[in-house]
Amino acid sequence: MEKHRYIGKTKEEAIEKATIDLQETENNLIINELEEVKGGLFKSKKVEIEVVERREVVKYIKEYLNKLLKNLGFTANIEIKNKEEVPVYTIYSDNDALLIGKNGKNLKALSIIVAQHIMRETGHNFKFNIDINSYKEKREKSLENLAKRVAREVATTKIPVKLDSMNSYERRIIHNILTDNKKVYTESEGEEPNRCVVIKPKED
Repeated sequence: MEKHRYIGKTKEEAIEKATIDLQETENNLIINELEEVKGGLFKSKKVEIEVVERREVVKYIKEYLNKLLKNLGFTANIEIKNKEEVPVYTIYSDNDALLIGKNGKNLKALSIIVAQHIMRETGHNFKFNIDINSYKEKREKSLENLAKRVAREVATTKIPVKLDSMNSYERRIIHNILTDNKKVYTESEGEEPNRCVVIKPKED
C-alpha cells in the first residue's frame, strides 16, 4: 500500500497538491496530517500530510486477508463487491464452517484482526465487511424471516417472545426489521454473551 507525502503552506494547499498529483477527488483519499514542518529564519511553517488512495486500501485488505488465511492453513479465494459504497470481501475457503465458527464467532474475530491492522496502517477506521460463502447474507435473511414470523405470533397471542441469545450485529438486524411494526416492539435484555431480543406486543 503506497503512502504519499505532500507539503503546503496550509493543509488545504497540501491536499490540493495531492488531488492534482494523484488525479483523485478528496473523498477518495485517506489523509493524515503530520507534524508541521518548521521554517527557517525567514520561512513560514508548512504543513505535511500523508495520503493513501482508498482503492489502494481496498486492494491491500484483500492481499492482507489472503496472507492471513494462508498463515492459518486455509486455501481460499476472495471476491470483492461494493454494497452501498462499502467493500465486501466474500471468502470461499476449503473449510467455511471452521472459518465461520459457532454463531459466526471466528468470522467476527477475523474481521476485528483485519480492522485493527488497517487502523494501524492508515490511522483511520476504514469501513469494510468480510463474509464467508455468503454466510452473513443468508443469516440476515434467516433472521428477517424469524423476526417477521415471531412478530405475527406475538401480535396474535399478545404474549412476549424471547429469542435465542445473539451478538450485537444480529440483534440490530432484528430491531431494524421490526422498528416500524405497528403491532409489536423490540427490546434487548440480559448480559453479554447471553444478551437477547424480546419481541413484545404493543398496547391497542
